[in-house]
Amino acid sequence: MSIFNLCNLPPWVIASRHFNEHPQPLFLQGVRDANRFLFNKLDAVASREERGQVFSDYLSVKFQLHHEDGHTDSARRALRNSYLRFLKGWMMESNSVEGAVLKSWVESRMGIAPTFHNGRINGTDSEAHYRYIMDRTRGSKRTNAINAQLDLLYEYCQYELQRSHGDLACLTLFRGTNGATEDQILEQVGKREQIVRLNNLVSFTDEEERAWEFGSVVWRVQVPTSKIFFFDELLPTSLLKGEGEYLVIGGDYLVKRIMCTV
Repeated sequence: MSIFNLCNLPPWVIASRHFNEHPQPLFLQGVRDANRFLFNKLDAVASREERGQVFSDYLSVKFQLHHEDGHTDSARRALRNSYLRFLKGWMMESNSVEGAVLKSWVESRMGIAPTFHNGRINGTDSEAHYRYIMDRTRGSKRTNAINAQLDLLYEYCQYELQRSHGDLACLTLFRGTNGATEDQILEQVGKREQIVRLNNLVSFTDEEERAWEFGSVVWRVQVPTSKIFFFDELLPTSLLKGEGEYLVIGGDYLVKRIMCTV
């Protein structure tokens, strides 16, 4: 875990189970202020679908993702390597090049390092850490200011969650797993409750039945909205739409094992 981040709270606070029990707002330094035109405009839009389009259009202009209607080579490359590409890449495989870039964003902004990328990361001299660094480098060099795009995506996600759920809310989410392949069990609290250290970015769903598709064990977790990086209904043409998927900033979580009723 890093001692530095670009957030209003230190990494060890954000990553702790106590944060999840007593959530606080998280925001990235300077992002809202630098883009206050966007958020002021969003305030005046009643429909989430329309707000999603406003956000998408704003990023397209700011980062020239559709410059000249995408007819130039540089415009096509910018669109192909935009934040949408990295969301799609994560959807296909979280241990991909795109997954490494998203994990790197969490590490640089929240100060929480990944614990798994094609293998458990046991220190900076481990093979898994080397692969993570190589994938992160390969992914980041292909696009224009990807971290700045992801900064705005997170802040927009927080804006929408606050409008729909209010401040300091928690959502009940579910995660299918095959044991502790990527997740480290720290403590057995009760018969079906454990403290688990999750990777710095992990996928959840809000549908218990769907979680069973991803593992032989399903965990139920209370997730602070401030630790949700993205959810599938955030954008009007979301690549994750219909999956009930949430991308959640990791750390230590109290999880409850759900018993299969089939």
